[in-house]
Amino acid sequence: MPIAVTLVPASRVDALRARHRAEARCQIVHDSLHTRAGWTKTYLLEIDSANAGFIGVAVGGPWRGKPTVFEMYILPEHRGRGFALFEAFLATGAAGYFEVQTSDALLAVMFHTYARDIISEKIVFKDALTTNLAANGAMLKRTNSEQESMAAFRERAGGSEWALEVEGRTAVTGGILFHYNYPYGDIYMEVVEDFRRRGLGAYLVQELKRVTYEMGGIPAARCNPDNIPSRRTLQKAGLVPYAHILLGTITVTENL
Repeated sequence: MPIAVTLVPASRVDALRARHRAEARCQIVHDSLHTRAGWTKTYLLEIDSANAGFIGVAVGGPWRGKPTVFEMYILPEHRGRGFALFEAFLATGAAGYFEVQTSDALLAVMFHTYARDIISEKIVFKDALTTNLAANGAMLKRTNSEQESMAAFRERAGGSEWALEVEGRTAVTGGILFHYNYPYGDIYMEVVEDFRRRGLGAYLVQELKRVTYEMGGIPAARCNPDNIPSRRTLQKAGLVPYAHILLGTITVTENL
């Protein structure tokens, strides 16, 4: 059964991408790349002229000059030919690098087969525990309007911005970014140096989780693997690691 790999407009695989999101059931960190003109190329995978899946390659922004596989989906009935489909794509020479979210199990298999010079760039977190951390005198304040926040949530762009104040001073800033697959929101925060080690960062993350749910979203987060304080802060607020963003160079030695 012949395999074909064809460069197509991103809209050509919208239905397949919808299935990919539905099966993933998690935040897909690079989902928004498709909305940025010129940032991606999409390759349709076919078997006997029937759709079998697709591969997304990042080519714009920080990936300019480094075409990078970041997304792959194969229909369940064709996954037994996953290696053959991926090797047919590699034969086109369309990419030389990987940037993979390991919760995407099929692409992670391809990554661990064909990637070299592997680096863990980010840890991805999901919500797992409800916490009841004390405010310790901090006041939670919104720094953009509720209308702006809800527009960002609906349009999957921008975010909801917040701060903690202690005795009239800004102690922690943070917010929720919505440029990810619906309905996920990516929580971020930064603690002012004078207010560190008081549990204020974890309290803000806890409250941002609550805000995300109240808006109809699902909280998530990312963190540099070497940033131990931020990792601890996220975990104290009930977020737990579930995936890595791994980088690597594509190296093909022989067909399997």
